[in-house]
Amino acid sequence: MVGPSTAQDRDLRVDEISHSANIKHLANVPRQGPLADATHSDLAFYGNYAIQGTYAGFTIYDIQNPTKPTIVSQTACNGGQGDPTVSEDGKLLFVSVDSPQSDPSCASTNSNAANPDAWEGIRIFDISDKRNPEYLKSVRTDCGSHTHTYVPADGGETAYLYISSYGPSPAFPHCQPPHDSISIVKVPLDDPVSASVVATPVLFPDGGAGATAGCHDITVFPEKDLAAGACMGEGALIDISDPVDPYVITSATDANFAFWHSATFTNDGNRVVFTDELGGGSAPTCNEQIGPNRGADAIYDIKGEGDNRELVFRSYFKIPRMQQQTENCVAHNGSLIPAKHRDMMVQSWYQGGVSVIDFTDPDHAKEIGYFERGPLSEETLQLGGSWSAYWYNGRIYSSDITKGLDVLQLTGAPNNADRVRLDFMNAQTQYSYKP
Repeated sequence: MVGPSTAQDRDLRVDEISHSANIKHLANVPRQGPLADATHSDLAFYGNYAIQGTYAGFTIYDIQNPTKPTIVSQTACNGGQGDPTVSEDGKLLFVSVDSPQSDPSCASTNSNAANPDAWEGIRIFDISDKRNPEYLKSVRTDCGSHTHTYVPADGGETAYLYISSYGPSPAFPHCQPPHDSISIVKVPLDDPVSASVVATPVLFPDGGAGATAGCHDITVFPEKDLAAGACMGEGALIDISDPVDPYVITSATDANFAFWHSATFTNDGNRVVFTDELGGGSAPTCNEQIGPNRGADAIYDIKGEGDNRELVFRSYFKIPRMQQQTENCVAHNGSLIPAKHRDMMVQSWYQGGVSVIDFTDPDHAKEIGYFERGPLSEETLQLGGSWSAYWYNGRIYSSDITKGLDVLQLTGAPNNADRVRLDFMNAQTQYSYKP
């Protein structure tokens, strides 16, 4: 690995690291063991543990010392894309499978969605013993589970999983069009093996916007009974006061958005940042040809009350660092930074790296820090970079598709952000911070 550089990205050599002066690279844990060749995906956190999903299983890290994270266990379990969430007591792990499998077990092989016996959905693991995770249960869901969102309920006795999926076809027995719905899995936390689908609400009874055929990701704000759905062709504001009967309050479309991918609320829940995954994450879109308003973030105010709320556009944000044509780069997963009286977030941009963004002025969002590597290849575009980057207990954790786990520190963290401590974190389940 080449040392830090101040070069512009278009001048970076393969794997050369560049970062702003206020970012420190504390650690990297490379891909290894049974998951050495797997695409690494999303992250969840509990206590001093980080859980990293992959297309072939998951890794649990001890992050008590963020400068020296260590692997506690690795579980091989075939089935992409492996996005994880963890229960609030740290005992249960839920993993999305959106790749048709021969069966629900961890020994499954890849199948085809046209096969009526193929399986996709949610796997549930007991991770009470972090060194020895135990596979408990699977739940089939329509069109699989591309992502899912952990929704707490009943005073902590129950969790609901909002399953986001898409890609229907008349040829797929378990994914028939139209598919303008989500699946809701109810999990009694003291009896997780009884988990089951309890509802499949249609969020877009009129079919939604032209490209909408399900949702890609949903972020919930339980304190406000509110969710923001990134639903392919539109961004939706959703009432979740009845967790098994959510409904769309309002939605927004944007000619500059190709694929509404994910959402992040501000700490007061009065603003939301949607991302556009132009090119599906596999294209070089951080360049002059694409421009600053596509493959970007869109910042919206939430105006009004109750069912009269509206999404009001304020501005776009895109990283200002032009990337090379051999680098896939586009807006992807991030989370809020708990800075008092400021709106800040950290976000991944695949091979565009990790960006720290201040959008306190929603009309003039700006990058205030970054970390990135040069391309994986100088000749051909190879899929890589930061899949997700999240702030957790004073550090930034980045899941890199090919490089494993990176730990970063934002020096001089603003407005007491580094003092906020959480017991657990699922990025798509937002709670208000108390800075």
